[in-house]
Formats: sequence, structure tokens, C-alpha cells
Amino acid sequence: MFFYKVAEPNEALIISGLRQGKRSDIDNLGFKIVTGKGTLVIPGVQAVRRLSLDLREASIGLECVTHQGIPVGVRGVVIYKVGDDFSSIANAARRFLDQQNQMDQRVHNLFAGHLRAIVGNMTVEEMIRDREKLTSLTRASSGTEMEKLGLIVDSLQIQEIQDPTGYIKNLALPHAAAVSREARIAQARADREATEAEQEAEALKAAARRASQIKQAGYQAEVDQAAARAQQAGPLSEATARQEVVVEETKVAELEASREEQRLQASVRKPADAKAYQEVTLAKAGRDARIAGAEAQRREVELDAEGNAQRVKLEADAEAERVRVEAAANAESTRMLGEAQAAATQAKGKAEGEAVRARGMAEAQAIKARADALSENQEAVIGQQLAEQWPAIVEAAAKPFGAVDQMIVLNGAQGLSEALAQALSQGVVGLQLARNLLAGGNGTPGGKAAKEAAAAGGEVVAGSGSPGEKRPARPRRAVTPPSPPPLG
Repeated sequence: MFFYKVAEPNEALIISGLRQGKRSDIDNLGFKIVTGKGTLVIPGVQAVRRLSLDLREASIGLECVTHQGIPVGVRGVVIYKVGDDFSSIANAARRFLDQQNQMDQRVHNLFAGHLRAIVGNMTVEEMIRDREKLTSLTRASSGTEMEKLGLIVDSLQIQEIQDPTGYIKNLALPHAAAVSREARIAQARADREATEAEQEAEALKAAARRASQIKQAGYQAEVDQAAARAQQAGPLSEATARQEVVVEETKVAELEASREEQRLQASVRKPADAKAYQEVTLAKAGRDARIAGAEAQRREVELDAEGNAQRVKLEADAEAERVRVEAAANAESTRMLGEAQAAATQAKGKAEGEAVRARGMAEAQAIKARADALSENQEAVIGQQLAEQWPAIVEAAAKPFGAVDQMIVLNGAQGLSEALAQALSQGVVGLQLARNLLAGGNGTPGGKAAKEAAAAGGEVVAGSGSPGEKRPARPRRAVTPPSPPPLG
């Protein structure tokens, strides 16, 4: 009795038993391989077993040491299967037919050995940057042994390279620092641009506030100025009239000066300019000759200096630009505040000055009016002052009598009356002399006042000055009463 066995597309039938002649294009195998079709099997004489041709997956995880002596962990996966040709199926059948569940472990061990050898000849940098090289070398080194096992590798992938010592992390630090630096620079640039925009906006706001304050100060100054002008309308009109007179006189003087200047131009300056031009031309010729000789030497020195100056200038410009940008914002805000305060102070000072000027002019006019009144009523004032001082004058004239212990008067009561009359007459003469001297400013020197003083026995100092001229005071000779006759 026969049994008919069919091979599935993903498996191969391994039939052993009766000696076969030519078996599936492979001689002397000792067993028959059937794939993709059916065959008759004699029970009890032939044995049929199935070999899977499905894909298999073997995980690889091992610890390796690189060429630099750095331990790393390698994690990968191998996708493999039994080869489709009869030679590969025969090799796999001899090795794994009854141990197909151990095929993954055997493949793992095979690739682990080759992978350790390849990693030991590579650096960590090569493994990170060129994983394809690591994969291709592993496949190439294990290809021959996989063929002997009847297996083919469909795919080998290195999934992960672990770094227990932190070497890979340290390798990334410089690049991470560079990326972080670029990010910080970009952020700082953005912050600077935002700050500049904010500063410009603040500057515009400050400019608007300054303009508003200036306008308000200007309006207030105009109001104060109008009020001051209203208060000073009278004095200002007089001063304006006087100013116009002075301006016209100044114009006349300027015209006369201009005429004199033109005369001097024609008579003096033009001949002198001609002579000077001749001398200057000769001097220039000599100077040009000397300059031509010195120009070459100066040019050589300039070229040397320009090189040094250009370098210094570039360094100074960079530093100056930084200082200028920092100082510009402070200077601008200070200048705006100063201008507003100066405008307000100027307006206030101007108004106060106008008020002080008006008070001064009013006081000066009052003083002038009192002086005019005194000059017109001088006689009355002198008389009043002399009348007030008359008792003191008579007392001074009679003072010599008080110093006499005993006085003998001849002629009795008549002699006493004559002495008293003479003392009183001295007071009258002094009064008349003072009045004439004070009023003598309108007369000539040596006039009536001098004659009266001479008649009274006094002394008048005559001068040739004009009325009101100040002269140094001279001592005056005192008028004393005549001495009494000696006793007989």
C-alpha cells in the first residue's frame, strides 16, 4: 500500500529508505528531497520528514571591546532561511532536521564570534559613522560557514550600539556644545534686535513727550511775555523810541566809516596789494622748488605712517562705535531733559528780568523827580536848614565869652551892649556868607558872595570851575570879636 505525500511551498520533504538511483539531481545522498510537488511513499520502507524553508530571525546581543579598548554593547538581528537549492537543503537536513528549534541559537553563536572579531578591529567612531561597513564585514566573514550549514542570510541589521562607559556621549559633547553655542548666539541676536526695537520705540516716545513739553513751555512763555509786555507798555514805548534814534545815529556813523574805508582802499590798500602780490609770487616760486625736493621724502614717510594709522584707526573705530552706541542713548535722554529745563528756566528768567527792569526804571524816575524838585527850591531848602542850625551858630559865636573868668567892660552898659551886638553880628555875617556861598553856583567866582565875605572879615576861596564842580575844602579863618582895650 502506498501513501502520497505533498510538499508545501515553504517546506521540503526529506525521504529516506530504499536506495534510490539518481535522486533530485544529486547523486549518492542516501535520501530523496522533494519540494513543491508530491511523491509516493512506501510505509515501513521509507521515512518522510519535513524541513521548514520559512524565514527565521536570530537576535544578537553581546558585549565587545573595540580596537581602542573601549567596551561597547552591540544589538542586532539576523534574518535567515534554509537555501532553496537542493545542496543547501541537504546540508541543512543533515545538521538541523531533528533540531530545527535550535537553529536560532546556533546562528546567534556563529555571528557573535565573527562580530566580536570585527568590532575588535574597528574604532567606536568607525562603528558609529559607518554601520554599513560593520554589517558588510560581518556578513562576508560568516557567509562561508552559513553556506556549509545550508543557510542564507536575507538581512543583517545592527540595531544599537550601547556605550556603558559614556564614550559616545563624550564624543557628542563638542558637537552639542557647538549647536548650543549657535542657539545661544541666535537667541542673543534675536534679543539684541528686540532690545534695539524697544529702545527705538522708547526714543520715539521720549521725542514725542519732549516735543509736547517744549510746545507747552513755549505757550507758557508767550503768555508770560504778553503779561510782562502789558505791564511794561509805557516804559517799553519810550525805550523803543530811544532805540530808534540810536539806530539811525548808528547807521549814519556806519555810512561815514564805509566812505572812509573806500577811500583807504583806493589810496593805500591797492598799491600795497600789488607790491605784496609781487613778493608773494617770488616767494611761492622758491617755496615750490623746496617743496618738490621734500615731497618725495614726505610721501615715503606717509606711506609708512598710513599702514600703522589704518590698523590703529580700525581698532579705535570699533571701540569708538561701541562707546558711541552706549553713550548715544544716555546723551539723547539727557539732552532732551536739559533742553526742556533750559527752555522753562529761560522763559522764567526773562519774565523776572523784565519785572526787575521795570521796577528799576520806576525808582530811577522817582529819584530824578526829587532831584529836580530840590534844584528848583534850593533857596528855600537852604534857608530852612540854616534856620534850624541858627541857635548852634550863635552859641558857637558866643563861646569865647564863656571861657573868660572875669571881664572888665568899659563904658558901662554901653560897652556890654556893643560886645553882645558884635557877637550877634558875627552870627548874621556867617549866616549870610553860607547862604551866598551855597547860592553862588550861578554867579562868577569872586562875585557878591566874596565881597560880602571880605566885608565881614572872612575868606572866600575862588575857583575857575563850572557850577557844581567839586573842589577840595580849605580851612576858613574864624572871625573873632575885637579884643577890649587894655586897662589904663
